[in-house]
Amino acid sequence: MDATAQENGIAEIARLYSTVNEKIGTFVVGNQQLIDFILVAMLSEGHILIEGVPGTAKTTIAKSIALITGCGFNRIQGAIDLQPTDMVGVRIYDQDKKEFSLRKGPVFTNILLADEINRVNPKSQSAFIESMSERQVTIDGITLSLPNPFFVIATQNPFEFEGTFPLIEAQRDRFMFGIKSSQLNPEEELSIIRRINSGELHWDSFAKSLTPHLSPQKIQEHIGIVRNVRIEDPVLEYIRDLVIATRNHSDIDLGGSSRASIALVTGAKALAALRNRSYVIPDDVKHIAPAVLNHRILLSREAEIGGVTAQQVLDEILNKVEVL
Repeated sequence: MDATAQENGIAEIARLYSTVNEKIGTFVVGNQQLIDFILVAMLSEGHILIEGVPGTAKTTIAKSIALITGCGFNRIQGAIDLQPTDMVGVRIYDQDKKEFSLRKGPVFTNILLADEINRVNPKSQSAFIESMSERQVTIDGITLSLPNPFFVIATQNPFEFEGTFPLIEAQRDRFMFGIKSSQLNPEEELSIIRRINSGELHWDSFAKSLTPHLSPQKIQEHIGIVRNVRIEDPVLEYIRDLVIATRNHSDIDLGGSSRASIALVTGAKALAALRNRSYVIPDDVKHIAPAVLNHRILLSREAEIGGVTAQQVLDEILNKVEVL
């Protein structure tokens, strides 16, 4: 791709960012961070794990982005009795045709919302990992590719532990970002109240106003453009130093994996493109680093007893590590 085509592609991605924010902002209050990270994940072929309270518009945002981008959208509600076939699908024998036919599960889509994933039993969680890592599923020994693009927005509620199965480190590591959602501030809450009072918060009317500005094929083109965003060696070394610092910190038993390094590179490229730049700066890396690292590190028992949080440790690392 020549330089002119690359610059035009970057400008188009930046316009998409403005359009998404403008459209969603007419219906959703707050949650700018979540919108940003969903778009970054979409453009860098990653997945997001959201931890936080329910009722923070996660489903609305995901469905809105799917409509604006022309992508398919499905939702899975986590439950203890959810089986792998409920997610990936099943082959059913047709008595009339005397053959098996495939009934595809909800993973066959572009944007998949997996709500309360930590309520899914370990067996089904394992089946889910294949779709995230390989973008494929295996049904009765037959491997089937998932649509492109494909990415997962998974949620887990930290306040309800009964009947849950916490994700193991290997599962959390499959998520590019781990972010925490929070309740709205008083001004944002008042805005919600005023909108519902004036009749502005009707999903059906809002959804009809959202026309596709993209297509799955066009998103794949944008993903190719993001891959060509430049990162100079000092920034690559900065990424390395951040990840190594998590492995050597005295308060951390398990530091960031190589997947963390990959996520910092691809995520920083996507963020730069959304900000209308064809090159990455250190601030791009610093902006996404907490979301890339906080769900991957495992604090030592002494640090947890002492009340140290993962965010505090990451803040310390980000303040100490410099671009050389």
